[in-house]
Amino acid sequence: MAAVVSHHHHHTLFFTTTCSKSSIRTTRRSSRANSVRCCSVTTTDNPTVKLSNGNDSLHICRVLNGMWQTSGGWGRIDRDDAVNAMLRYADAGLSTFDMADHYGPAEDLYGIFINRVRRERPPEFLEKVRGLTKWVPPPVKMTRSFVSDSINVSRKRMDVDSLDMLQFHWWDYSNPGYLDALKHLTDLKDEGKIKTVALTNFDTERLQIILENEIPVVSNQVQHSIVDMRPQQRMAELCQLSGVKLITYGTVMGGLLSEKFLDTNISIPFAGPALNTPSLQKYKRMIDAWGGWGLFQGLLRSLKQVANKHGVSIPTVAVKYILDQPAVGGSMVGVRLGLSDHIDDCNAIFSLVLDEDDVNSIKEASAKGKDLLKVIGDCGDEYRRA
Repeated sequence: MAAVVSHHHHHTLFFTTTCSKSSIRTTRRSSRANSVRCCSVTTTDNPTVKLSNGNDSLHICRVLNGMWQTSGGWGRIDRDDAVNAMLRYADAGLSTFDMADHYGPAEDLYGIFINRVRRERPPEFLEKVRGLTKWVPPPVKMTRSFVSDSINVSRKRMDVDSLDMLQFHWWDYSNPGYLDALKHLTDLKDEGKIKTVALTNFDTERLQIILENEIPVVSNQVQHSIVDMRPQQRMAELCQLSGVKLITYGTVMGGLLSEKFLDTNISIPFAGPALNTPSLQKYKRMIDAWGGWGLFQGLLRSLKQVANKHGVSIPTVAVKYILDQPAVGGSMVGVRLGLSDHIDDCNAIFSLVLDEDDVNSIKEASAKGKDLLKVIGDCGDEYRRA
């Protein structure tokens, strides 16, 4: 399910050698790269964004640390190493973490982390830390007690009185129970157990219905990358009308949008980099649907030209391009906690300004692929095919 992305030593970026969900090796930039910290300094682009609906609001970092990687499939995670890594991210200004009830120990790790922040950091530091989680319930009757009990599990695991954000996923639209669940979640918000109610992987039609039912949704977390531009075709327009923001995952496609996969032929066994994580396999399927590996190489070459022009890496360009899209609030970059340490200055993303030539060349390379809205359907439909 939705991930999140979709992030070593002091490379100027948040990406590394291992192919984590959204992480990649970057080359060290020249000494020009001053260490501006994400979420603490306003550079060319504001590193924080306010998500809001009515009286509800939450400030988050525009580059989010995605914790899908803790769910297994990327390698064993040591608890203490993971929590130390989370602290290093937060110290670097990357202080928004995205997780889910089903991402293995992610919520528990956050609980340990937030307690260390309470003990070891000043109160104003604690105020900037955000923990966003998701609830992916089975299709049972959405009673008040079932919803409340489920949310209490996350509150207990994350060790917070009030969840900063609860992003709700629903498997089957033919079951209208999602509206009952969202009404109960709104009540729990009014009681102070949740600060903001949000969605993940909902389509435009259902977002419209939810807003018409006066559920104060602040964001919808969807897959969005230079390859997967579906959110801009329908969803973004409704988001701009309603003020709902998009949080994007799969934005560097698990690391496929990087130098590591440039000029590689993965059809020859063992010749190219291994597609050895759940995210790499997932996003390789998206590339196949979009137009295949050959076409993708053309896209990577276009991105590399833009990256070279600005002295940054391909993933930096890939994230910035999506952050610049209408209705996008933030983008996920997946972390590999305690396994491959990638902490970095967001400076590269926030100070990068893509000019008209850059945007046009990226748009042109992206448009050579198929219209994924026609191939797959609207946002989230990839999870709901019979």
